[in-house]
Amino acid sequence: MNTERLPGARSLALVGILFVLAPLPVLGSGYYIGVLSRILLFALFALALNIVFGHNDQLFLFMGGLGGVGAYTTALVADSFGVTPWIGLPVAALLCGVIAMSVSWVSARRRFTVILISILTLNLQLVFSEAFIGARDLTGGSTGFPYELFSLSGVADAVGVPTAVVLYYLILAFLLAGMVLYLWLIKSSRYGIAFEAIREDELAAESIGIDVVRYKAIAGFIAGVLIAIAGTLLAREASYITPSIFTFLAVDVIALIVLIVGGIRRTYGPIVGAIIVEVIEAALGTYAANWRTAIFGGLLIILFLYFRSGVIVAAEDLLEDWDISLGGGNGGTPTEADAES
Repeated sequence: MNTERLPGARSLALVGILFVLAPLPVLGSGYYIGVLSRILLFALFALALNIVFGHNDQLFLFMGGLGGVGAYTTALVADSFGVTPWIGLPVAALLCGVIAMSVSWVSARRRFTVILISILTLNLQLVFSEAFIGARDLTGGSTGFPYELFSLSGVADAVGVPTAVVLYYLILAFLLAGMVLYLWLIKSSRYGIAFEAIREDELAAESIGIDVVRYKAIAGFIAGVLIAIAGTLLAREASYITPSIFTFLAVDVIALIVLIVGGIRRTYGPIVGAIIVEVIEAALGTYAANWRTAIFGGLLIILFLYFRSGVIVAAEDLLEDWDISLGGGNGGTPTEADAES
Protein backbone atom coordinates (compact mmCIF):
# COMPACT_ATOMS: atom_id res chain seq x y z
CA MET A 1 0.00 0.00 0.00
CA ASN A 2 1.26 3.47 -0.86
CA THR A 3 1.39 5.29 2.48
CA GLU A 4 2.01 8.60 0.74
CA ARG A 5 -1.73 8.79 0.07
CA LEU A 6 -2.47 8.94 3.80
CA PRO A 7 -2.14 12.49 5.21
CA GLY A 8 -1.47 11.19 8.72
CA ALA A 9 1.24 8.84 7.47
CA ARG A 10 2.95 11.69 5.59
CA SER A 11 3.02 13.89 8.70
CA LEU A 12 4.27 11.00 10.82
CA ALA A 13 7.00 10.27 8.27
CA LEU A 14 8.11 13.92 8.33
CA VAL A 15 8.34 13.86 12.13
CA GLY A 16 10.26 10.59 11.90
CA ILE A 17 12.76 12.13 9.48
CA LEU A 18 13.25 15.03 11.89
CA PHE A 19 13.99 12.68 14.77
CA VAL A 20 16.47 10.72 12.64
CA LEU A 21 18.31 13.72 11.17
CA ALA A 22 18.36 15.99 14.22
CA PRO A 23 20.83 14.07 16.43
CA LEU A 24 23.23 12.99 13.66
CA PRO A 25 25.81 15.84 13.96
CA VAL A 26 26.72 14.88 17.54
CA LEU A 27 27.82 11.43 16.36
CA GLY A 28 30.73 12.40 14.12
CA SER A 29 33.60 14.70 13.21
CA GLY A 30 33.73 17.85 11.10
CA TYR A 31 34.11 15.91 7.84
CA TYR A 32 31.13 13.76 8.78
CA ILE A 33 29.05 16.87 9.50
CA GLY A 34 30.08 18.30 6.13
CA VAL A 35 28.80 15.19 4.36
CA LEU A 36 25.51 15.43 6.27
CA SER A 37 25.16 19.09 5.29
CA ARG A 38 25.68 18.24 1.62
CA ILE A 39 23.01 15.55 1.89
CA LEU A 40 20.51 18.13 3.12
CA LEU A 41 21.59 20.72 0.55
CA PHE A 42 21.17 18.43 -2.44
CA ALA A 43 17.91 17.13 -1.02
CA LEU A 44 16.75 20.77 -1.13
CA PHE A 45 17.97 21.17 -4.72
CA ALA A 46 16.22 17.93 -5.69
CA LEU A 47 13.04 19.03 -3.90
CA ALA A 48 12.91 22.16 -6.07
CA LEU A 49 13.53 20.04 -9.17
CA ASN A 50 10.79 17.63 -8.10
CA ILE A 51 8.27 20.48 -8.07
CA VAL A 52 9.17 22.02 -11.40
CA PHE A 53 10.20 18.88 -13.31
CA GLY A 54 8.54 15.96 -11.55
CA HIS A 55 5.13 17.61 -11.36
CA ASN A 56 5.29 20.07 -14.27
CA ASP A 57 7.63 18.51 -16.86
CA GLN A 58 9.90 21.57 -16.85
CA LEU A 59 13.46 20.25 -16.79
CA PHE A 60 15.51 23.08 -15.29
CA LEU A 61 19.19 22.60 -16.09
CA PHE A 62 20.35 25.94 -14.72
CA MET A 63 20.01 25.23 -11.01
CA GLY A 64 23.71 25.84 -10.54
CA GLY A 65 23.39 29.23 -12.19
CA LEU A 66 20.32 30.17 -10.17
CA GLY A 67 22.00 28.99 -6.99
CA GLY A 68 25.00 31.14 -7.86
CA VAL A 69 22.78 34.17 -8.48
CA GLY A 70 21.26 33.57 -5.06
CA ALA A 71 24.62 33.34 -3.30
CA TYR A 72 26.24 36.29 -5.08
CA THR A 73 23.15 38.47 -4.68
CA THR A 74 22.89 37.71 -0.96
CA ALA A 75 26.56 38.58 -0.44
CA LEU A 76 26.54 41.69 -2.64
CA VAL A 77 23.38 43.13 -1.08
CA ALA A 78 24.78 42.58 2.40
CA ASP A 79 28.21 43.98 1.49
CA SER A 80 27.01 46.94 -0.57
CA PHE A 81 24.38 48.20 1.87
CA GLY A 82 26.06 47.12 5.07
CA VAL A 83 23.15 44.95 6.16
CA THR A 84 22.92 41.40 7.42
CA PRO A 85 22.82 38.59 4.83
CA TRP A 86 19.44 37.66 6.31
CA ILE A 87 18.11 40.72 4.48
CA GLY A 88 20.03 39.87 1.32
CA LEU A 89 18.67 36.32 1.21
CA PRO A 90 14.98 37.28 0.64
CA VAL A 91 16.10 39.70 -2.08
CA ALA A 92 18.12 36.95 -3.75
CA ALA A 93 15.29 34.43 -3.40
CA LEU A 94 12.81 36.87 -4.96
CA LEU A 95 15.19 37.63 -7.84
CA CYS A 96 15.80 33.94 -8.59
CA GLY A 97 12.09 33.24 -8.28
CA VAL A 98 11.31 35.91 -10.86
CA ILE A 99 14.01 34.59 -13.22
CA ALA A 100 12.71 31.02 -12.97
CA MET A 101 9.11 32.20 -13.28
CA SER A 102 9.99 34.14 -16.44
CA VAL A 103 11.59 31.05 -17.96
CA SER A 104 8.52 28.96 -17.10
CA TRP A 105 6.14 31.62 -18.43
CA VAL A 106 7.95 31.93 -21.76
CA SER A 107 8.26 28.15 -22.09
CA ALA A 108 4.57 27.61 -21.34
CA ARG A 109 3.45 30.38 -23.68
CA ARG A 110 5.61 28.95 -26.47
CA ARG A 111 4.52 25.39 -25.58
CA PHE A 112 8.09 24.19 -25.24
CA THR A 113 8.60 20.47 -24.76
CA VAL A 114 10.78 19.05 -22.01
CA ILE A 115 13.72 18.84 -24.41
CA LEU A 116 13.37 22.47 -25.51
CA ILE A 117 13.13 23.66 -21.90
CA SER A 118 16.24 21.70 -21.00
CA ILE A 119 18.14 23.22 -23.94
CA LEU A 120 16.98 26.73 -23.02
CA THR A 121 17.93 26.41 -19.37
CA LEU A 122 21.25 24.72 -20.15
CA ASN A 123 22.16 27.72 -22.29
CA LEU A 124 21.17 30.00 -19.42
CA GLN A 125 23.45 27.95 -17.17
CA LEU A 126 26.34 28.66 -19.54
CA VAL A 127 25.46 32.36 -19.58
CA PHE A 128 25.42 32.54 -15.78
CA SER A 129 28.71 30.64 -15.53
CA GLU A 130 30.41 33.07 -17.92
CA ALA A 131 28.88 36.05 -16.13
CA PHE A 132 30.21 34.87 -12.76
CA ILE A 133 33.73 34.75 -14.23
CA GLY A 134 33.49 37.85 -16.42
CA ALA A 135 32.05 40.26 -13.84
CA ARG A 136 35.29 40.37 -11.89
CA ASP A 137 34.54 43.65 -10.14
CA LEU A 138 31.45 42.12 -8.54
CA THR A 139 32.20 38.42 -8.26
CA GLY A 140 35.98 38.23 -8.03
CA GLY A 141 36.16 36.30 -11.30
CA SER A 142 37.21 32.66 -11.39
CA THR A 143 38.95 32.90 -8.01
CA GLY A 144 35.80 34.16 -6.29
CA PHE A 145 36.00 35.79 -2.90
CA PRO A 146 35.84 34.67 0.71
CA TYR A 147 32.60 35.74 2.34
CA GLU A 148 31.13 34.15 5.41
CA LEU A 149 27.42 34.30 4.75
CA PHE A 150 25.39 34.08 7.94
CA SER A 151 27.93 34.43 10.74
CA LEU A 152 27.00 31.61 13.08
CA SER A 153 29.95 31.78 15.46
CA GLY A 154 27.97 33.68 18.09
CA VAL A 155 25.25 31.05 18.18
CA ALA A 156 27.84 28.27 18.17
CA ASP A 157 29.69 29.81 21.14
CA ALA A 158 26.45 30.33 23.03
CA VAL A 159 25.39 26.70 22.78
CA GLY A 160 28.91 25.27 22.90
CA VAL A 161 28.97 23.45 19.57
CA PRO A 162 31.05 23.88 16.38
CA THR A 163 29.84 26.33 13.76
CA ALA A 164 29.40 23.45 11.29
CA VAL A 165 26.78 21.92 13.58
CA VAL A 166 24.81 25.17 13.73
CA LEU A 167 24.98 25.41 9.93
CA TYR A 168 23.71 21.83 9.67
CA TYR A 169 20.64 22.65 11.76
CA LEU A 170 20.07 25.82 9.73
CA ILE A 171 20.07 23.79 6.50
CA LEU A 172 17.83 21.18 8.13
CA ALA A 173 15.34 23.90 9.12
CA PHE A 174 15.14 25.18 5.54
CA LEU A 175 14.76 21.64 4.18
CA LEU A 176 11.93 20.82 6.59
CA ALA A 177 10.22 24.12 5.71
CA GLY A 178 10.56 23.16 2.04
CA MET A 179 9.09 19.72 2.74
CA VAL A 180 6.11 21.25 4.55
CA LEU A 181 5.58 23.61 1.61
CA TYR A 182 5.81 20.67 -0.81
CA LEU A 183 3.31 18.57 1.15
CA TRP A 184 0.83 21.44 1.24
CA LEU A 185 1.40 22.38 -2.39
CA ILE A 186 1.14 18.91 -3.91
CA LYS A 187 -1.03 16.98 -1.46
CA SER A 188 -3.40 19.50 0.14
CA SER A 189 -3.98 22.41 -2.24
CA ARG A 190 -5.60 22.94 -5.61
CA TYR A 191 -2.14 23.38 -7.11
CA GLY A 192 -1.37 19.68 -6.74
CA ILE A 193 -4.52 18.74 -8.67
CA ALA A 194 -3.74 21.30 -11.36
CA PHE A 195 -0.11 20.16 -11.63
CA GLU A 196 -1.21 16.54 -12.04
CA ALA A 197 -3.74 17.45 -14.73
CA ILE A 198 -1.16 19.53 -16.61
CA ARG A 199 1.45 16.78 -16.42
CA GLU A 200 -0.98 14.18 -17.72
CA ASP A 201 -2.35 16.24 -20.64
CA GLU A 202 -1.98 20.01 -21.07
CA LEU A 203 -4.71 20.28 -23.70
CA ALA A 204 -7.18 18.38 -21.53
CA ALA A 205 -6.24 20.56 -18.55
CA GLU A 206 -6.89 23.71 -20.58
CA SER A 207 -10.23 22.34 -21.76
CA ILE A 208 -11.48 22.15 -18.15
CA GLY A 209 -10.40 25.70 -17.36
CA ILE A 210 -6.91 25.23 -15.88
CA ASP A 211 -4.57 28.11 -16.72
CA VAL A 212 -1.50 26.10 -17.74
CA VAL A 213 0.77 29.12 -18.16
CA ARG A 214 -0.12 30.49 -14.73
CA TYR A 215 0.40 27.24 -12.87
CA LYS A 216 3.68 26.49 -14.60
CA ALA A 217 4.91 29.99 -13.79
CA ILE A 218 3.96 29.49 -10.13
CA ALA A 219 5.87 26.20 -10.05
CA GLY A 220 8.89 27.91 -11.59
CA PHE A 221 8.78 30.73 -9.03
CA ILE A 222 8.63 28.34 -6.07
CA ALA A 223 11.46 26.24 -7.47
CA GLY A 224 13.56 29.35 -8.10
CA VAL A 225 13.14 30.51 -4.50
CA LEU A 226 14.18 27.10 -3.13
CA ILE A 227 17.16 26.93 -5.49
CA ALA A 228 18.33 30.39 -4.40
CA ILE A 229 18.19 29.35 -0.74
CA ALA A 230 20.01 26.08 -1.46
CA GLY A 231 22.70 27.86 -3.50
CA THR A 232 23.29 30.45 -0.80
CA LEU A 233 23.58 27.76 1.88
CA LEU A 234 25.91 25.77 -0.39
CA ALA A 235 28.20 28.80 -0.61
CA ARG A 236 28.02 29.23 3.17
CA GLU A 237 28.95 25.59 3.67
CA ALA A 238 31.99 26.09 1.41
CA SER A 239 32.87 29.39 3.18
CA TYR A 240 33.99 30.72 -0.19
CA ILE A 241 31.92 31.97 -3.11
CA THR A 242 33.41 30.85 -6.41
CA PRO A 243 31.94 29.96 -9.84
CA SER A 244 33.28 26.40 -9.56
CA ILE A 245 30.71 25.65 -6.85
CA PHE A 246 27.82 26.41 -9.20
CA THR A 247 28.77 24.61 -12.40
CA PHE A 248 26.43 22.30 -14.30
CA LEU A 249 28.36 19.20 -13.23
CA ALA A 250 28.64 20.29 -9.60
CA VAL A 251 24.95 21.04 -9.05
CA ASP A 252 22.54 20.14 -11.85
CA VAL A 253 23.87 16.68 -12.63
CA ILE A 254 24.04 15.67 -8.97
CA ALA A 255 20.56 17.07 -8.20
CA LEU A 256 19.03 15.26 -11.18
CA ILE A 257 20.70 11.99 -10.17
CA VAL A 258 19.51 12.44 -6.59
CA LEU A 259 15.92 12.93 -7.74
CA ILE A 260 15.95 9.95 -10.11
CA VAL A 261 17.58 7.61 -7.59
CA GLY A 262 15.19 8.66 -4.83
CA GLY A 263 12.14 8.67 -7.05
CA ILE A 264 10.49 11.37 -9.14
CA ARG A 265 7.24 12.68 -7.63
CA ARG A 266 7.92 10.83 -4.40
CA THR A 267 7.54 12.98 -1.30
CA TYR A 268 10.73 11.79 0.37
CA GLY A 269 12.57 10.83 -2.80
CA PRO A 270 14.93 13.84 -2.64
CA ILE A 271 16.06 12.93 0.89
CA VAL A 272 16.51 9.22 0.18
CA GLY A 273 18.30 9.93 -3.11
CA ALA A 274 20.59 12.52 -1.52
CA ILE A 275 21.59 10.07 1.23
CA ILE A 276 22.44 7.34 -1.28
CA VAL A 277 24.32 9.56 -3.74
CA GLU A 278 26.28 11.60 -1.19
CA VAL A 279 27.24 8.54 0.87
CA ILE A 280 28.55 6.86 -2.28
CA GLU A 281 30.47 9.99 -3.26
CA ALA A 282 31.97 10.36 0.22
CA ALA A 283 32.98 6.69 0.38
CA LEU A 284 34.62 6.79 -3.04
CA GLY A 285 36.41 10.03 -2.20
CA THR A 286 37.87 8.38 0.90
CA TYR A 287 38.75 4.90 -0.34
CA ALA A 288 39.01 5.14 -4.12
CA ALA A 289 39.74 8.75 -5.00
CA ASN A 290 41.63 7.92 -8.21
CA TRP A 291 38.79 5.73 -9.50
CA ARG A 292 36.01 7.84 -8.01
CA THR A 293 34.43 9.06 -11.25
CA ALA A 294 34.54 5.67 -13.00
CA ILE A 295 33.16 3.72 -10.03
CA PHE A 296 30.52 6.35 -9.32
CA GLY A 297 29.38 6.21 -12.94
CA GLY A 298 29.17 2.41 -12.86
CA LEU A 299 27.15 2.42 -9.64
CA LEU A 300 24.74 4.94 -11.11
CA ILE A 301 24.26 2.76 -14.19
CA ILE A 302 23.32 -0.12 -11.89
CA LEU A 303 20.92 2.08 -9.94
CA PHE A 304 19.25 3.31 -13.13
CA LEU A 305 18.96 -0.20 -14.54
CA TYR A 306 17.43 -1.82 -11.49
CA PHE A 307 15.77 1.14 -9.77
CA ARG A 308 14.43 3.11 -12.73
CA SER A 309 11.45 4.38 -10.72
CA GLY A 310 13.58 5.14 -7.67
CA VAL A 311 14.55 3.13 -4.64
CA ILE A 312 11.37 4.10 -2.76
CA VAL A 313 9.14 2.54 -5.43
CA ALA A 314 11.42 -0.50 -5.57
CA ALA A 315 11.18 -0.89 -1.80
CA GLU A 316 7.39 -0.56 -1.89
CA ASP A 317 7.15 -3.18 -4.65
CA LEU A 318 9.39 -5.50 -2.65
CA LEU A 319 7.25 -5.10 0.45
CA GLU A 320 4.11 -5.81 -1.58
CA ASP A 321 5.71 -8.95 -3.01
CA TRP A 322 6.62 -10.09 0.49
CA ASP A 323 3.09 -9.37 1.67
CA ILE A 324 1.62 -11.46 -1.14
CA SER A 325 4.08 -14.31 -0.58
CA LEU A 326 3.16 -14.37 3.13
CA GLY A 327 -0.54 -14.57 2.31
CA GLY A 328 -1.38 -10.95 3.06
CA GLY A 329 -2.19 -9.87 -0.45
CA ASN A 330 -5.94 -9.79 0.25
CA GLY A 331 -5.64 -7.71 3.40
CA GLY A 332 -6.75 -10.60 5.60
CA THR A 333 -10.06 -11.13 3.76
CA PRO A 334 -10.65 -14.82 2.90
CA THR A 335 -11.02 -15.64 -0.78
CA GLU A 336 -13.69 -17.91 -2.26
CA ALA A 337 -11.09 -20.66 -2.50
CA ASP A 338 -10.31 -20.27 1.17
CA ALA A 339 -14.01 -20.45 2.01
CA GLU A 340 -14.47 -23.60 -0.03
CA SER A 341 -11.53 -25.26 1.66
